[in-house]
Amino acid sequence: MMGAFLNWLEHSLGKGPSPDGQSWSEALLGSLNFWSLLEGTHLIALMLFAGTIMVVDLRLLGVTFRKTKVSTISDAILPLTVYSFVFVVLSGTGLFFAKPIYYYHNVQFLVKMAFLALALLNIVVFHSRVQATQGSWDADGTPPKAARMSAAGSLILWTLVIICGRFIPYNWYDCGKPQSDVINWVQQCKTSEKGEENMAGQRFDAQMWKAQP
Repeated sequence: MMGAFLNWLEHSLGKGPSPDGQSWSEALLGSLNFWSLLEGTHLIALMLFAGTIMVVDLRLLGVTFRKTKVSTISDAILPLTVYSFVFVVLSGTGLFFAKPIYYYHNVQFLVKMAFLALALLNIVVFHSRVQATQGSWDADGTPPKAARMSAAGSLILWTLVIICGRFIPYNWYDCGKPQSDVINWVQQCKTSEKGEENMAGQRFDAQMWKAQP
């Protein structure tokens, strides 16, 4: 079901009646300048977002700005964090829209999304639980253990998000290549256009999968 939706999104949405017509997704991917502009915007916004997150997390760890209140740094940094995150999401959505099928069958992208979900969950936990007691440790050079653990988790998770994102363009785990059963399963290679091949050289393509009872 998801594969059919993404196939429609990439090849049919916005496509005109002309045989040479392109869908909106294909037009975006094939654009001369807009694709590069979108990708560049995503990277720059990501650097700003990660940088602001790092400043706050290092303060929560008691590594930097120990004499400055956590709230002072957070209040100064938060607007930049929010604005840059909006640009990250919008540009990232555009990049996904240009190649949805590729990303759906890309293990680096899927792992990135898993780490992203954990990083966002960490933010929710920090703001809903840990920050509730901030008034008692706001000026402390070293915040309590819960705050430090949240900051450490944030640094680790956002670093992993960036690393996985950086590896997305590499074709090490493309469907159709000999892969472990786990990689093939995570990427849903059976339903991809390139099919699945395990380490023993056995192939299993989308047509065979559809033919299964």
